[in-house]
Amino acid sequence: MFSKAYSAAIHGIDGLIVSVEADVSDGLPIFDMVGYLGSEVKEARERVRIALKNSGYKLPAKRITVNLSPADIRKEGTAFDLPVAISILMAFGHLPEDNLKGVLIIGELSLNGNVNKVNGVLPIVNAAKQNGFLKCIVPKENAKEGAVVKGIETYGVATLSEAVALLNGSGGISAEYVDINSLFRSIDISNGIDFSEVAGQKATKRAIEIAVSGMHNLLMIGPPGAGKTMLAKRIPTIMPELTFEESLEISKIYSIAGFMGNQALITKRPFRSPHHTITTTALVGGGRNPKPGEISLAHLGVLFLDELPEFQKETIEVLRQPLEDRLVTIARLNGSYRYPADFMLVAAMNPCSCGYYPDRNRCNCSLPSVKRYLNRISQPLLDRFDICIEALPMVYKELQVEDKQETSEEIRTRVSLARQIQLERYRGQNFFFNSGLTPRTIKKYCMLDMKEQSLLEEAFIKMNLSARAYHRILKVARTIADLDQSEKIKSKHISEAICYRSIDQKYWGE
Repeated sequence: MFSKAYSAAIHGIDGLIVSVEADVSDGLPIFDMVGYLGSEVKEARERVRIALKNSGYKLPAKRITVNLSPADIRKEGTAFDLPVAISILMAFGHLPEDNLKGVLIIGELSLNGNVNKVNGVLPIVNAAKQNGFLKCIVPKENAKEGAVVKGIETYGVATLSEAVALLNGSGGISAEYVDINSLFRSIDISNGIDFSEVAGQKATKRAIEIAVSGMHNLLMIGPPGAGKTMLAKRIPTIMPELTFEESLEISKIYSIAGFMGNQALITKRPFRSPHHTITTTALVGGGRNPKPGEISLAHLGVLFLDELPEFQKETIEVLRQPLEDRLVTIARLNGSYRYPADFMLVAAMNPCSCGYYPDRNRCNCSLPSVKRYLNRISQPLLDRFDICIEALPMVYKELQVEDKQETSEEIRTRVSLARQIQLERYRGQNFFFNSGLTPRTIKKYCMLDMKEQSLLEEAFIKMNLSARAYHRILKVARTIADLDQSEKIKSKHISEAICYRSIDQKYWGE
C-alpha cells in the first residue's frame, strides 16, 4: 500500500516542502530509504523501526520503501524521523489518509518513541503556511516557536503515540498559542546595562550615536582601559526596538542555528562578539551542513570585533563582500545557500602591540613595529568604516564627576527620530539608512551649498583624501544633519564628519 505525508527541509533560511512517500509490499522484510539523503536521514531507519516497536506498533514482515521527494535536493538532519514513522503507519492502515491532508510534520524520534526538539521549526512552519498547509505537528519543545507564525495551527507532541492520536482526532491536544504583544511588552532591551554608567568619553559617545543613527560601521582606537568594550556592549541599548517583522527575520536565523533556547521569538537586537581566534567558517557561515555564521547571527544588530588586528587577516577580509551586499552566499556542490547579513560592524583596537602609542612615556614600540601592527588592517577593510574615533585615556577628574550622564533611553529617542527621517526619505529605495547611500544617490540626497562645498574641497586637498573618503564624509554629514533635524547639510555637519576621518589619517595616512 502507498501513502504520503509532508515534511520540510531547511535551505538557506527558508523551508522547502518535502513529501515523504512510503510503500509497503510483499517480499523480503527490508526497510529502504531513498531520495539523496544525508547520513543523519539514512540513520532514521533504525530510529523509526525501534521507536515504532517501543510505541506498541507491531508491523508485519513486509518490504518497506520510503522516498523523500524532491530527490535532487540533499536532505540533512533528524527532523524527518516523525513524518517517516507516520507515513509508514498510514501505509499499514493505522491512520486514514484523509487525516493527513493539509498537515506538515517534523520531529526527531528517540528509540523509546519520544519526539525530540529539532532546529529550524520557525522557517519550516512559515514555509508550510506559504504553501497552503493548515496544520503543523512539531516537537512539544518547539511548539511555541512554531506558534509565532499566524494563519496556521501548530501542535506540539511529546511522543509518537501522541502524534498518532492527534491525527486520529482523539489526542485532546490543543493548538499552541503565543501572545506576540505580551512578548514585546515584557522586553528589557537594556539587559541591565546603560550608557549612563560610562563616565567621560563624550566624543566617543557622540560618534557612537551618529554611527547608530545612520547604521555606519565604527572603528574605535585607543589604549587598554579606555572603555572601548564597555561602550560597544551598550550600543544595542540605544538602537530602536525591533519590529515584529525584524524579530521574525532574526528568529528564523537563530532557529536554524539552534540558538532559540526556550524563546518563542528573538525580541532584542543581537550583539555578537566572537573571539579573535574564530575561523572563517564560523564567522561567515558554512560547514558540511551549511549553517549561519556570526555575521548572520548579528543580522539587524551589532557585530563587535574586539582587538581587530589580532584576528587572522584572511578571516576578517571575508567581511568585505557581506558588508557591501548585506548578505552572504555559500556555494556547495549540492547548491547555494544565502543568509542575510545586514549588521552594524563595530571594531576596537589598540594603536600598537603594547597599546599605548603615541604616548612615549608608556610605549616602547618602534615606529616600524607600530606600522606593521596597524597594517594588519588592510586599506580595503578600513574603507568599510565610515567613522573612526580615538578613545582617549581616562583621567581621574572624569571618574570623579558627579554630573548625571545621559541614559540609553535619552540617546535612543534622538536616534529613533533620525532613523525615522531616513526611512521617510528613502521610501521606495532599496536601502533604509544613510550608510547605504551610493555615489549616485549621494548626489541626490547630499546637496551642498557653496560654503559647504568650499569647506569640503579644502579638506579634500589638505588631507589628500580619496574618493571613498569623500563619499564617507558626506554620508556621515547627512546623518549628523538628520540628528539636528536639518534638511540641509551645514558647515558644522561637514566639519564634524571630517573629524571622523582625521583619526585614520593620523594612524594610517592615505
